[in-house]
Amino acid sequence: MPSNLPGGLGYALREWMRPPRPHGEVIEGRTVSFLELFYDLVFVVFVAQVANSLATHPNWAGVRGFAVLFTLVWYTWLNGTLYHDLHGSDDGRSRTYMFVQMLLISLMSVYAGEATVSSDAGRHFAILLSILLLWLLYQWWVVRRQDDPAMAAVSTPYFIGLAVILALVATSIAVEDPATRLVLWAVGAAGAIIVPLAGSVWRHDVLAQGFRISESTAERFALFTIIVLGQEVVSVVDGLTKADGGWATKGVGWLCLGIAFGIWWNYFDFVGRRTPRPGLGVRGLWLVTHLPLSMSVAAIGAGMVSLIEHAADDRTPTATSWLIGASLALLCVSLAVIVALMPDRPGALFVPYSLVAAALLSLVVAALHPRPWLLAATLLVLLTLVWVEAFVRHAWLGDPFVDDDAL
Repeated sequence: MPSNLPGGLGYALREWMRPPRPHGEVIEGRTVSFLELFYDLVFVVFVAQVANSLATHPNWAGVRGFAVLFTLVWYTWLNGTLYHDLHGSDDGRSRTYMFVQMLLISLMSVYAGEATVSSDAGRHFAILLSILLLWLLYQWWVVRRQDDPAMAAVSTPYFIGLAVILALVATSIAVEDPATRLVLWAVGAAGAIIVPLAGSVWRHDVLAQGFRISESTAERFALFTIIVLGQEVVSVVDGLTKADGGWATKGVGWLCLGIAFGIWWNYFDFVGRRTPRPGLGVRGLWLVTHLPLSMSVAAIGAGMVSLIEHAADDRTPTATSWLIGASLALLCVSLAVIVALMPDRPGALFVPYSLVAAALLSLVVAALHPRPWLLAATLLVLLTLVWVEAFVRHAWLGDPFVDDDAL
């Protein structure tokens, strides 16, 4: 039968480059696309670069630069992710938006390793990040232009916040001193955390209707987490490749893999692809708390390279011990907050508390900086105990531990 739809190249191009979906027009039951997976993998290339730099310099200066760069780029990932989930489609406009971002992130990755210490690398990084932020502003402005007046007015503070971050990064282009440039980036990174939090605590019915954590959004965060965990495994393999290959080295490497597996078990059994409870403030906190969670996973992987390298030492180097122990503590606290924001599950009632206890004990172990194998084994035991407590509690209550709906 002949189609009643208009034909011709002009119509096809208009459909291919159609306007973005307006706020509130959610695609129910949407699954993450191949393009989104490709997009996430490109961002993890950047994570690998900054994690490798941290592995080379597992000290306070390295941690500081790593945290600032990770936060700024994670913020761009968050913007791109939310934009596509709220307004994107499988069309030419959405593909163009995402591939431009992927191009810029790929180029930024070239300079990421030296961006905080080299004036030239930092300048190139700042130029590319400024272009990326401008591109994101344009994407959201296109949506704002077609929004109804109420929604457009609500989004004004967000645009102001993004513009301030852009101004700080753009200003850093002309700065010669890497330390001064890093301060400007750090202020911008702080703004990247404050902007979504401030927007979420501003109670507004229109914003609550236009912004929600869909199942596909939760799936994107879960997939990003698992990809960063994969990078942690790469770090272990990298450490084993560079080390002497003795039994002490192999044992520490296996324990490090166990830590990565333990993180996976705790995150995906307690959070997985589940959406948080209703509420604008809950949504904002759920989003932002995934930043320290992802960052800590990458930092743990960076520390594992040094831990494996020093596997045969009598004591773990102080900087390495603190990097891994404090990062795991941050991960546990972040996961505790996220679990507390999820719908109530009686079997997971004590999980936030056991995670906080594991975080405190991780800091104690880090301060003691014992032998590398003992440090890794202790951290693995702490993660295991958190999971075992929840498993036993589910068994006592007669509740299924694995939620089939979240598979």
